[in-house]
Amino acid sequence: MSEAADPIMLSALQHWSYCPRQCALIHLEQAFDENVHTMRGNAAHERVDDPGYETFEGVKSERALPIWSERLGLVGKCDVVEFHPDGRLFPVEYKHGKKREKIHDDIQLAAQALCLEEMFGKPVLNGEIYHHGSRRRREVAITQELRQQVRETVAAIRAMLDSGRLPPPANDARCKECSLNDLCQPRAIALCSEHIQLVQTLYDPED
Repeated sequence: MSEAADPIMLSALQHWSYCPRQCALIHLEQAFDENVHTMRGNAAHERVDDPGYETFEGVKSERALPIWSERLGLVGKCDVVEFHPDGRLFPVEYKHGKKREKIHDDIQLAAQALCLEEMFGKPVLNGEIYHHGSRRRREVAITQELRQQVRETVAAIRAMLDSGRLPPPANDARCKECSLNDLCQPRAIALCSEHIQLVQTLYDPED
């Protein structure tokens, strides 16, 4: 990473892999708004946002642990990191919904694992997503494929930030749950783009 480049927040990886435009609105335009989903997420994080630790059966659990990666240019925090007696590090990310696999959550967790590996010099092979809605954990293997997705996502976010441009809206099912829907205006922008395309091809004999 260039010395002049600002570090990317770990949360940006989750935002980008869910929707690049959402990521740009939050991390480029500094725009954010609340809805029922973000409030549920805040409620799920209420306890783990309070820094501290506890020990149970030899496993030390650190809450709200600051982490970073100089190599990738990342900074953020882990909801929980478990330090096991055998030296294993185990990041645990809290999410508000029911237990189900979401690649954007897995990418964020893998990014945390890469930060921990760089900080502590130990491999992090697994982590977990704690789904607050179902009170269940889902184990995630930190595979080579997931690690590569982290690197590609970081590169894409860095390119977006350097360009200063908002990606186009998704205008699909993701938009219904997005707290930035009113700011993004995905339907209106999509209709505008369709109108421009129609005008440009209005007198095209091939059409």
